[in-house]
Order: sequence, then C-alpha cells, then structure tokens
Amino acid sequence: MPFTSTGIEGLLVFEPRVFEDDRGYFFEAYNQSVFEAEGLHYNFVQDNQSFSKYGTIRGLHYQQNPYAQCKLVRVLEGNILDVAVDIRKTSPTYGKVFSIELSSENKKQLLISAGFAHGFSVLSETAMVMYKCDALYNKESEGGIIYNDPALAIDWQIPDESAIVSEKDLALPVLAACKNNF
Repeated sequence: MPFTSTGIEGLLVFEPRVFEDDRGYFFEAYNQSVFEAEGLHYNFVQDNQSFSKYGTIRGLHYQQNPYAQCKLVRVLEGNILDVAVDIRKTSPTYGKVFSIELSSENKKQLLISAGFAHGFSVLSETAMVMYKCDALYNKESEGGIIYNDPALAIDWQIPDESAIVSEKDLALPVLAACKNNF
C-alpha cells in the first residue's frame, strides 16, 4: 500500500512505487486512480513550486474556508523538513504537530488535508519543492501561524542564527491568536 498513516486524521504519507534500472528511475508522482482506490477524492487544480536556500523556513500557512486547500507536497531537489499543524478546533488532535523529512532521494510525499497549517525548512544547500492544491489561491483567505510559536515547540532542524524567515512570516500570530474557521 502506498499510503502510511501519520496518526493524525487528514495527514498521510504517500510513497510511490519506484522502478529503477541502469538508466535511472521512473515513478508516478500522482495517479488519480491510486488515490481514489484509497477513498481519497481530490481534484487538484493548481501546482506550486518554490526554490529555497539552506535555512529557509516557509510557513506556517493556510487558507480559510471556503478556499481551504488540500496539498500534496513533494521535493524535486534537495531535502526539507515538512511540517503540518492541525488547526481544526474540534479535532482531537488540534494543535498537534507532524513533521517528516521529504527529499528527492526518498521520494516521499505528504498529503495534507484542509484544516492544517503547513510549512517547511530547507535542510540541504538548496531545495526545490512542488505541491498540488485542490483549491485556487485566494489572498483574502490566507492565514498563518508564526513558525516559532512556543506552544507548538517545532524543531525545524535549523540553528536560530541560520534561519531565513520572510518579514511577512515573522509577523504571523501564535496558534492561540490565529484566525481560522475550521
């Protein structure tokens, strides 16, 4: 089975079947029928790609309903620590953090349902990240949580002096003060 539970409903690790030979490798990064066979019915409508240097921390970001997004995150080059935080107020895992190393080598992907804040840190010299979304970006619905919220205690695996965080992300509130409608 290509999907592994994370212990948090709405978060799954996807490990595609990789075919390797003396030429290299091939794998299906996404196949709708494989997802649907697992009861995962998403209509991905937007692909996003970013390139970042070591120490970059992006996030934690989300979009509120009705523009909330499910994301399927993978790394094309390098490696990252991918982080999701459950921000669904009625969820038994509200405020719980899940993190996983995604890399071009391990080819793992993280499926993040709507109702989670998402971010990542770059652990390699550079990283190229791509993720599919099942809803289009809507600026008015964006929200976020500051990456170093003490209540979340996320270990981004980046020394403080090496962290590169945008001014926009530094201005985000803590989870207890963030606005969301999940």
